Amino acid sequence: MDKTEAIAAFAALSQSARLDAFRLLVQAGDEGMLAGDIARAVDVRQNTMSTNLSVLLRAGLIANHRQGRTVRYVADMEGLKGLLGFLLQDCCGGQVEQCAPVIDSLTNGCDAQRASAQKTYNVLFLCHANSARSLMAEAILQREGKGRFRAFSAGSSPAPHANPNTLALLARNNFDVGAFKPKSWDVFSTKDAPKMDFVITVCDKAAGEPCPTWPGQPVTAHWGVHDPAAFEGNEAHTAVIFNKTYAQLRSRISGFANLPIDSLDQLALKRQMDAIGGITADLDD
Repeated sequence: MDKTEAIAAFAALSQSARLDAFRLLVQAGDEGMLAGDIARAVDVRQNTMSTNLSVLLRAGLIANHRQGRTVRYVADMEGLKGLLGFLLQDCCGGQVEQCAPVIDSLTNGCDAQRASAQKTYNVLFLCHANSARSLMAEAILQREGKGRFRAFSAGSSPAPHANPNTLALLARNNFDVGAFKPKSWDVFSTKDAPKMDFVITVCDKAAGEPCPTWPGQPVTAHWGVHDPAAFEGNEAHTAVIFNKTYAQLRSRISGFANLPIDSLDQLALKRQMDAIGGITADLDD
């Protein structure tokens, strides 16, 4: 990296939102983040964040790649390494090789450090019967979380069996439907239960009921979704309603799974979780 390129890189990082966005992307690693998720985490408008991301792209500090209809942004570690190299090129009396281990430890080794330090979060989805929406949410996060999350679901008054339309939908999406059964939320309030980091209600009825006392202090949120099981219609229309519910939950869970949880305090995390509750599905996906 030459002096002109270094000046451009420092100028790109001299604005608060861009600096925060770059640090988030360094933390996110190879998975990267969507522009909307970055904007919510940094608390700026999405069109403003898009402009800021363009500045970071031109400076060679981040890269992007398309996945279907979405674009994910990642930190360009080679660009960062070049910037650090420029800063240290005259260090140690001109013996640059003595600085190489420092640069490598700050760049090449950071992915391994993130992986070893990354926590697995337990997330409990709640609804009244635990037969449709919360089961879908459990299935989606278990897949979308890619090992970063362990998903569970329960109900205040669990149904005897999972809704057959829910099981049919999950089967169409290549889930093992034998793993999903309604259960009482009391199961997760005992001293031997997994400690939850997040508890999310997905129906208004469960949100209005007195909840058990959860071990620890999980972050709570309400992502109300209309009950597809309440729909009365023919088989084809029912399938459409269940698909819409699944799509809406998937949109919200995708946003949640990409939050920089480790870098947010509990109040900021709660604010982001509440904002996700307003995400609607892109039904064309």
